[in-house]
Amino acid sequence: MKLIKTETGQQAFKERSPLFSARQRTAFIMFDGNKTVEQVLAAAAGLGLSAEDVEHMVDHGFLAPAAGEAVLAEAKAAQDWAVKTVADSFKAHSAQDRYTEAKPIATKLTAALGLRGFRLNLAVEAAGGFEELLALLPKIKEAVGAKACEELERTLTQ
Repeated sequence: MKLIKTETGQQAFKERSPLFSARQRTAFIMFDGNKTVEQVLAAAAGLGLSAEDVEHMVDHGFLAPAAGEAVLAEAKAAQDWAVKTVADSFKAHSAQDRYTEAKPIATKLTAALGLRGFRLNLAVEAAGGFEELLALLPKIKEAVGAKACEELERTLTQ
């Protein structure tokens, strides 16, 4: 994407606004509408300029997309969002993912039982996989109650 200086940005630059860091001031000069953000970042890499610095200047209205770039950027953002949403909806949680999410929940629930749930807590800590943790679900549910166990059950069975 190509960015250009805005009137606000030029005024802040002239006034040496504290919203500009030294590296941002140097990079600001490079944005002429001809170079892409990637080109400016590469050219100013030695200064320590980062994408966050560019975002800061855009967020404060110092830089804006060059003519035609705004429409392309919005279209690309909409497309990226749609692709991510579709991908997330089709992404199935593997057993390993569910185990990774559920183990801290199970540990927290059983640790809250104190000495009364010491053995159950040890069993949860020793559970090395999804199937072992799923096998402990009824015991955890019995010990802490169905209401407290809802999140764990949902995580393991989704």
